[in-house]
Amino acid sequence: MSANARILQEQIEYYRSRASEYDDWFFRRGRYDRGAEVTGRWFEQVEQVRQALRAVPLDHCEVVELAPGTGLWTQEIAGRARHPTAVDASVEMIELNRARLGPIAAKVDFIVGDLFTWTPSREFDAVVFCFWISHVPAKRLGAFLERVSRMIRPGGSVFFLDGLREQTSTARDHVLPSSDGELMTRRLDDGREFSIVKNFWDSRDLESRCAQVGLQVSVHETAEFFQYGVGTRV
Repeated sequence: MSANARILQEQIEYYRSRASEYDDWFFRRGRYDRGAEVTGRWFEQVEQVRQALRAVPLDHCEVVELAPGTGLWTQEIAGRARHPTAVDASVEMIELNRARLGPIAAKVDFIVGDLFTWTPSREFDAVVFCFWISHVPAKRLGAFLERVSRMIRPGGSVFFLDGLREQTSTARDHVLPSSDGELMTRRLDDGREFSIVKNFWDSRDLESRCAQVGLQVSVHETAEFFQYGVGTRV
């Protein structure tokens, strides 16, 4: 197994192991709590991103969500889409996702799959992926975006979301990778450590990379924490 493949496998193992504590990051609990003022700004910017997703035409559409995790964004999608599909490499994340969605989970097609190899049998009206593109190695970004483009019917939509380089967005005992690095050590509450890929993409470069594979995307940034892209397949 190559070094790159080992890191990606370790990344999967990390998210499987982190599933039960993943929401602490989003809800700013425990090691992720940076104080009331920072938390207030965080959720103001979460709402900005949520409104951007709500403006994407997903109603009554065939939508695939990549790396849906615990369902923080699946609940937004499943309430609107006709037939949502959710693909994640972690069984543990999918089970938490089902629990969060409750009865509406019955309309979601959950698939356990590696996003670097999973290939759908049809095109979708839209593709959504939140907090995933930063975990794509630089050498694989072009191929990943090309895969995304092939999943979307012409004229269909794409929405993605991830974090900006901001130290207060991660745990107090985490250190972000250097500007020329893409590996980060992540620690769980029980002290176990994992190496994962963590890239912070330049917004204009992302737009250009998307254009190269037929995705017309505008990439936006909130004041501190988030970067999100909205666009269509041309």
